[in-house]
Amino acid sequence: MDFRDTPEESAWRNELRAFIEQEKPEVSAEGPQMERGRDPKLDAWRKKLADRGWIAPAWPKEYGGASLGVMEQFIMNEEFAEARIPNVGGMGTSMIGPTIIIHGNEDQKKQHLGAILRGEVQWCQGYSEPGSGSDLASLQTRAVRDGDDWVINGQKIWTSGAHNADWMFMLARTDPDAPKHRGITYFLVDMKTPGITVQPLINMGNMHNFNEVFFEDVRVPNENVLGEVNRGWYIGTTTLDFERSSIGNAVGQRQTLEYYMRHFKENGGLSHTARAQFADRWIEAMTARMLSYRVVTLQAKDMVPNHEASIAKLFNSELGQRIAWTAINTLGLPGQLTDEATAPMKARVPQSYLQTVASTIAGGTSEIQRNIVATRGLGLPRG
Repeated sequence: MDFRDTPEESAWRNELRAFIEQEKPEVSAEGPQMERGRDPKLDAWRKKLADRGWIAPAWPKEYGGASLGVMEQFIMNEEFAEARIPNVGGMGTSMIGPTIIIHGNEDQKKQHLGAILRGEVQWCQGYSEPGSGSDLASLQTRAVRDGDDWVINGQKIWTSGAHNADWMFMLARTDPDAPKHRGITYFLVDMKTPGITVQPLINMGNMHNFNEVFFEDVRVPNENVLGEVNRGWYIGTTTLDFERSSIGNAVGQRQTLEYYMRHFKENGGLSHTARAQFADRWIEAMTARMLSYRVVTLQAKDMVPNHEASIAKLFNSELGQRIAWTAINTLGLPGQLTDEATAPMKARVPQSYLQTVASTIAGGTSEIQRNIVATRGLGLPRG
């Protein structure tokens, strides 16, 4: 395997590095940053990216993107992750924007795509329900046609960012008599619509990211249906982002390890056992990167990674938990302190330990990923 860039890829990587060196916003040295939402400090950075079509680099130029190919986008993601560049796109660019480009009409494209790139709106995803998670097609939120509107009643749960979102893209059942995959419609819903109630769900790390959302006689105009009525399942399961290598996660895992190891080196060093554990984590972080390379290599050959992407997701999710476990056990009793003023590393370790519990649930559980690997990768029969 040749890991070297082609001359064209090398030139592109150098262009990105020069841009980052000159223009990148100030970020924390403690690790990769999460989506910052409407942080005004990032407005200038957003504009610089938008001027180059780099907020949504895979989008066609006519919609404000850069029409980047698979390897170009991969290299960009890799370099941005290495530089700890904050994400300013969120679900708007990674999920609903590409869906609107593929399935939306011209009015929907004009209304939403520009606003997404300008950072004027934030989106959330209304898929999961209390009784419909891994088996999403069993969802029961109902939408009934009433003149020019649809009236929606039901509940969504684990809705990331709903408390800050302006719009939601959601699935609702519109034909209860149809087979469960065929009676679902895809809606674009203004979160200011009367009848929508958002209630917070606080995770074990005492952080508010998830929410439950209730719909009581919520009227949504028929013009906000995306695609065909009763065909929403097939829109919702479309491969929206062709660059699914998870290289940002792989780089972030390594950066987290570097941060932890630097702390321990500067504060008394590591025992022989701890050194061996961190060595294992480092090897695993390099493995995660190789899995990302495998995915993007398939995509660059116009192949669609399926179980390969599931392997990368599964490995990254569980690696994050192992890294957190290794760090908190190495700290010992101080690893339980959560007061940033007194805890080692400003309590980052226990926060990470608690937050990574959900990583093997969100985005498709580890059990689902293993089923995909077993049936589609290994050809095993369904149980």
